Amino acid sequence: MFLVVFRNRKRGDIDQAAYDAEAERMEELARAQPGFLSFKSYASEDGEVIALSEWQDEASSRGWGRVAEHRAAQQRGRSAYYESYTMFACADPRIHHFTLKDHE
Repeated sequence: MFLVVFRNRKRGDIDQAAYDAEAERMEELARAQPGFLSFKSYASEDGEVIALSEWQDEASSRGWGRVAEHRAAQQRGRSAYYESYTMFACADPRIHHFTLKDHE
């Protein structure tokens, strides 16, 4: 598995409706990419957002990064939406899993 963590803060003056529409379109496109496994996004009270995407492997994740429509959205993100962001990418993360029902 290949994990991508995208931490970001949006600018205060963005067109939120346009951003939301574009984010929805990017998720739709990502889900259609070979090797896509999952996507979730979480917002904190202070406005930081963390988006997690899981891919079958690094090649799948990098393939998504080369999709022309995604690349254009990334550029719009830098020019119109994001105050800051950091991306973390990790191949074969160490995974620990717990489920209560497995321990009853």
